[in-house]
Amino acid sequence: MSVQSVERALDVLEALAEHGGEAGLSEIAARTGLPYGTIHRLLQTLLSRGYVRQESDRRYALGGGLVRLGGIAEGMVGVWAQPYLSRMVELSGETANLAVLEGDFVVYVAQAPSPRRLRMFAEVGRRVLPHSTAVGKVMLAGRPASEAVAVFERTGMPRRTPNTITDLPAMLTELGAVRSRGYAMDLGEEELGVHCLAVPVHDGDRVVAAMSVSGPAERIDALDRDDLAERMRRIALDFGRELGPG
Repeated sequence: MSVQSVERALDVLEALAEHGGEAGLSEIAARTGLPYGTIHRLLQTLLSRGYVRQESDRRYALGGGLVRLGGIAEGMVGVWAQPYLSRMVELSGETANLAVLEGDFVVYVAQAPSPRRLRMFAEVGRRVLPHSTAVGKVMLAGRPASEAVAVFERTGMPRRTPNTITDLPAMLTELGAVRSRGYAMDLGEEELGVHCLAVPVHDGDRVVAAMSVSGPAERIDALDRDDLAERMRRIALDFGRELGPG
């Protein structure tokens, strides 16, 4: 049985997260459908517990109280992910990663290394912009295009390598292709010589994370991408079921 006040408080926090961590009352109301008075009362409680803070322009932002909870939760998710990442290593022979979106950044939260001598590492805890990574692209492809545009407008799309997509219309076309095929590729866009294939992790209808395999370009290019992506999606689906409620 759900508790309405708890559900509404979580709706408010999720609305703030989906606006890049900061929003005004009108934006929260538009996202949640809640009356202004209800939102104000919920925000006052969240403010008193440190989960929300109010900025000088009277907008609301996610607060420091969430950092401790988020750090613990990320650690637990990383532990839960290990068997699934290991399965992806067995499929591909390459390093497997789990990443989430924190605000406008991709954060790598878990990894299972390739058994090969030459292998790729994305350091756990590393933060990167989403436009140049397969994990970032597959997570943004699972969100409305307007949200992806807002992220790119806030972060810019700096060129990491000659292969990085830095043009917004081209990136929106790329995200459309990712949605159609169900997986994303990074073809040396974050680091030359490194290719990556990523699939989404769903919690119900939401994309909450991404799982990927990465390795030297020639080895990744030798794989059957569609077949590998399909088998990776099955693993990600199993992992999403573990993350989901009951």
